[in-house]
Order: sequence, then C-alpha cells, then structure tokens
Amino acid sequence: MKIRIKGNSIRYRLTKTEVETFCKAGLYKETTDFGNSTFTYALKAKKGIEGLEASFNENTITLYLADKKQLGWDTSNEVGFSDIMDLPNGKQLSLLVEKDFVCLDNTTEDQSDNYPNPKSDTNVC
Repeated sequence: MKIRIKGNSIRYRLTKTEVETFCKAGLYKETTDFGNSTFTYALKAKKGIEGLEASFNENTITLYLADKKQLGWDTSNEVGFSDIMDLPNGKQLSLLVEKDFVCLDNTTEDQSDNYPNPKSDTNVC
C-alpha cells in the first residue's frame, strides 16, 4: 500500500493482493520503522459510516471505509472511494483510497501486482 500526503489530503493506493486482503479481513496496514518509533498507516472497514473517515492516533493514520463498500470491491470495476471529512477546527481533510494501476511511464518499481492501466493500449482484458 502506498500513501501520499499533501497538505490536507491523504491518498492510499492498494495492489490487487492488498485489496483482496482488505476485502477478506476488513483491515490492511503497513508500517515504516524509524528506529526509535514506528509509523503505521491502515485501511479499516467500519460499520455505521457512509464513506471514508480518518484518524491519527499513536503514530498511526487510519482511513475507515464503510463496511458496505468493502464487500466485493476486489471483484468490482470500482476504482476507489473519495470523501471530504469536516474537521472540528473548520478545515477539511480530503480522503482517497484507490486501486493501484500499472504506470504508463518507465519505472523501476515492481508493478507485477498492480491492476492493468485502463489507459494502456497493451492491456488485454
């Protein structure tokens, strides 16, 4: 799972295996070890919400996706989910969770578990 943070915007991108794991278990998380502390980012299914929510506690960013949307996401054509979360200080947090597609440009990153890019003319579906 990749995370991108820019200002008040958080985006997660998940590979096929990560989406499948999330859909089965209702949770997927990654950690980054800094030696003296660990940073964790997670996607968790949650009952009682309609879209996406987020929290930051104990060095962990958790994005919560409505459990109704979790079911079947791995086998659907649904690319992802986005939402705007109103914050108590009057600001907003933009949230996005999506399937990770193969890049169209050359990259050294392993993309063998990414979804085929619909903009690529080499994809055979």
